[in-house]
Amino acid sequence: MSALSELYKEIELCQKCEIAKYRTRAVPGEGAEDAEIMFIGEAPGWHEDKQGRPFVGPAGQFLDELLAAIGLKRQQVYITNVVKTRPPSNRDPLPMEIENCRQWLNRQIEIIKPKMIVTLGRYSMAMFFPGKSISKIHGTAQKRDDIIYYAMYHPAAALHQQSLRRIIEEDMLKIPKLLAEAKNIAEVEPSPQQLSMFEV
Repeated sequence: MSALSELYKEIELCQKCEIAKYRTRAVPGEGAEDAEIMFIGEAPGWHEDKQGRPFVGPAGQFLDELLAAIGLKRQQVYITNVVKTRPPSNRDPLPMEIENCRQWLNRQIEIIKPKMIVTLGRYSMAMFFPGKSISKIHGTAQKRDDIIYYAMYHPAAALHQQSLRRIIEEDMLKIPKLLAEAKNIAEVEPSPQQLSMFEV
């Protein structure tokens, strides 16, 4: 059994948060165990809770289109969320829920060792770019510890605000070039907040 499969079993048994009582299925993540690019969203929605898979609703269909635009399929990347259980009524994840799930995300990053982490939406952005505003830093990258961190709007944002669709598409198109130029992106010293993220 792969390291990710073992981790999924642990996630499915996790009862740390109250919301675990109400889920249909946990949504650990899916994709290639050796993926170069890891996409991190916010939390599962209704469709994801039913199927146990991330990004399978309308936002997921848009993400598939975005991946196709840069010549990728979802099986070639890794897709997960900050929180692995759907919050009731699709509310925003609470700080405690994000904190409880952080160990799972950290372990996914350790196993996959991606070259690039793409944050989708403000909750995953806040983990890696604390104190920043998504409207200011979307489409920009930082490199820390040999990983490129790249901030994007969540694909669902384009479903609610049509004007963001083109911005999201343009940000996605920058990814192949960033990966190719990875060696030339300057390393940024992580802040104490960012360092503490990776402490389990």
